[in-house]
Amino acid sequence: MRQAPLSAHAPLSPNRFTAGDWRAVGSLLPYLMEFKGRVLLAFVFLVLAKLANVGVPLALKAIIDQLAPSKAPLMVPVMLVAAYGTLRFSTTLFNELRDGVFAKVTQRSIRRIALSVFRHLHGLNLRFHLERQTGGMSRDIERGTRGIESLMRFTLFSIVPTLVEMTLVGIILAWKYDGWFALITVLTLVVYITLTVVITEWRTAFRKRMNELDSRANARAIDSLLNYETVKYFGNEEWEARRYDDNLAKWEQASVKSQTSLAALNAVQSLIIGIGSVALMLRAAQGVAAGHLTVGDLVLINALLLQLYIPLNFLGVIYREIKQALADMERMFRLLSVNGEILDRPDAVPLVVGLGEVQFEGVDFAYDERRAILKQVSFRIPAGQKLAVVGSSGAGKSTLSRLLFRFYDVGAGRILINGIDVRAVSQNSLRAAIGIVPQDTVLFNDTIYYNIAYGRPDASREAVLEAARAAHIHDFIQSLPDGYETMVGERGLKLSGGEKQRVAIARTLLKNPQILVFDEATSALDTRSEKSIQEELNTIARQHTTLVIAHRLSTVVDADQILVMEQGSIVERGTHTALLEAGGHYAQMWALQQQQQPE
Repeated sequence: MRQAPLSAHAPLSPNRFTAGDWRAVGSLLPYLMEFKGRVLLAFVFLVLAKLANVGVPLALKAIIDQLAPSKAPLMVPVMLVAAYGTLRFSTTLFNELRDGVFAKVTQRSIRRIALSVFRHLHGLNLRFHLERQTGGMSRDIERGTRGIESLMRFTLFSIVPTLVEMTLVGIILAWKYDGWFALITVLTLVVYITLTVVITEWRTAFRKRMNELDSRANARAIDSLLNYETVKYFGNEEWEARRYDDNLAKWEQASVKSQTSLAALNAVQSLIIGIGSVALMLRAAQGVAAGHLTVGDLVLINALLLQLYIPLNFLGVIYREIKQALADMERMFRLLSVNGEILDRPDAVPLVVGLGEVQFEGVDFAYDERRAILKQVSFRIPAGQKLAVVGSSGAGKSTLSRLLFRFYDVGAGRILINGIDVRAVSQNSLRAAIGIVPQDTVLFNDTIYYNIAYGRPDASREAVLEAARAAHIHDFIQSLPDGYETMVGERGLKLSGGEKQRVAIARTLLKNPQILVFDEATSALDTRSEKSIQEELNTIARQHTTLVIAHRLSTVVDADQILVMEQGSIVERGTHTALLEAGGHYAQMWALQQQQQPE
């Protein structure tokens, strides 16, 4: 099944919690359940912290009432003061214990999920990786893991504590005072939360627009600076400045709307809190004047409201962050929902490579069903022999190696190794039996030693150096100031094409597979280097079954059999001498290349 590129995500609704939001939360639960004990203990500490927090105003009320002039206090209520201090300390202590207990839950969940996504991406088929956008996908993973931390932090450390505290305050007000206190508090909270959510949803569009324009302006600036020389060649400095300023002007408009809408949100929140506080304080003051309540009761009600409203001031920010975290998590979890195209059968067995005979039987293949790449391709490479494939660009030569590695499955026909269909064996065992030196060598941004040793990570240092000698790169490496510890740069850009090719050859020689594939393996080398390495490759090929995909015909004249491909079909086959005598496509290609060869 063909997979859609990652950029084709469905738009996420900013106006409600979507089914994807709940799926993201549901996907997180299995990772949390691994630490049920820690989660429960963290919740206990959370409740204890809030109990201590609401106990502080109660202790303060008791102190004030004890010191009231009407009671003519004889001594300072030391025990009450000590209890007040203990409750304040307990609030901080239990919050810190909650954070410490829950830290491992958060970080382990992030680690497990990131590792799952990483493994899943390596398990997906080549078609997916050819169609994906690497930068966008890496940003999805980065934002997704950050979203997990944000969701847990805001939910457990902001939303849940606020709900617990609201409940406790409501209970205290209903228990100690008449129902009007609880009713006014609940109505204030309902109006406050409702308007906060509505206004936050309205202003989210401004914030998203501002972020989008900020990214666009930044991209415009970086693109212009990367092309500094081109800008100078054409004298377009002012043109670039105007284009950059156009983007900044749009960003400025969106930013102003975002800031003014935030100011409106803060003003509305303060107005609601003010009205609720005035209503409660008026009722409390009336109770004090009538003798039903004490001054301590007035202080208690005021302190409870302050403790409750302070965290609510951040509700708009918290709500927006949770929405963003859920959206980021959904994008990351969508990666895990992408199914692999090439999967091992349930009854797949390890490949017994034997002597390594390779056979293609009537193979048809197309990357896109509208355009065939291979048509009824059949050939056999006897164990220990070398078969070369030549032909014009686009004839389907490199596709043969991709099918042999089973990056794709054939449309028709079958591919056999040692008489076994490659679809019947595990992919790991299949790829362990084959080594390739590709035309476009890509190296890891690490040392030369690491890149050679990658062919067999458990190899001894002497084996790595021997592979480098066989690839005729050991002397060059030794001449470098840092030797084998020289960093090759991203994608190996610090090395020349020929040097990268030699590292790739050394890496494959270290792997020492039974079957070798050389896909234009010496294309990046000069003539002298090509001849020396070609001799080494010919020596190695004598002990292996070898498929050589070549453009330069001079590199395959000693092949046991040569296939000539045109438009996905084999049009000629035979030895170098026989094909020259036939006077067909191969003979014409040979003559043309000989003419282009310098004297």
